Amino acid sequence: MTSALEIRNLHVNVEGKPILKGVSLLVKQGEVHALMGPNGTGKSTLAYTLMGHPLYTVTAGKIIFKGVDLLELEPDERARLGLFLAFQYPVAIPGVSVANFLRTALNARRRAVNPSDKGIPIPEFRKLLKSKMDMLKVPNDFAGRYLNEGFSGGEKKRAEILQMATLEPEIAILDETDSGLDIDALRIVAEGIEALTGPNMGALIITHYQRLLNYIKPDIVHIMLDGRIVETGGPDLALHLEEKGYDWVREKYEEVTNG
Repeated sequence: MTSALEIRNLHVNVEGKPILKGVSLLVKQGEVHALMGPNGTGKSTLAYTLMGHPLYTVTAGKIIFKGVDLLELEPDERARLGLFLAFQYPVAIPGVSVANFLRTALNARRRAVNPSDKGIPIPEFRKLLKSKMDMLKVPNDFAGRYLNEGFSGGEKKRAEILQMATLEPEIAILDETDSGLDIDALRIVAEGIEALTGPNMGALIITHYQRLLNYIKPDIVHIMLDGRIVETGGPDLALHLEEKGYDWVREKYEEVTNG
């Protein structure tokens, strides 16, 4: 059975201010959706709300994943269910190696499926991690470094993609993964994402720009303005945005809202 993330008429406040004003979206396992829009329109708010950030208050609507109401679950429970968020600004965790972090996270996911699971044996984990690092062209010394400590912007994003590859979520949310990357780092990260998306994983890619979508072709593109999805189309919609900017969307949206 294909998993799906369904967002129904979602309204969200941050510190009492309404940010999301009725977002509805369906992302199925195996589909790649791009969510685009100018700064301040609510894209990252949607990402953090989906994962259960406590500062984001849902005032109306539902989030259903694999038939489960996510609003009833804590962030770690959502992750164990098969949802993943790649952060725009990943934080450093001094003293915790990339390998130890990934093994702990993977074991938590396994125990969610089978509470009596003893955890992945170390030799098996090393083999798994090596295969994922090879696939993503991550250097061997990466696993022994403390998570994101002293990492460049590109290394932080590659660490996020390595986490995604190891945990194998059914739906991944990528919050402006292209932010702060030069052309070479962007290509490497994008190729990693492209390698992971497919029948077993769907993705919601949040981005401002077409440049990431030059490497990852979305099935569906959504445009967000003022806390709402105001336009949905195919990959050509992102190309149109690149050429024309957001003004035409604003004008169309204002015409509709002003009657």
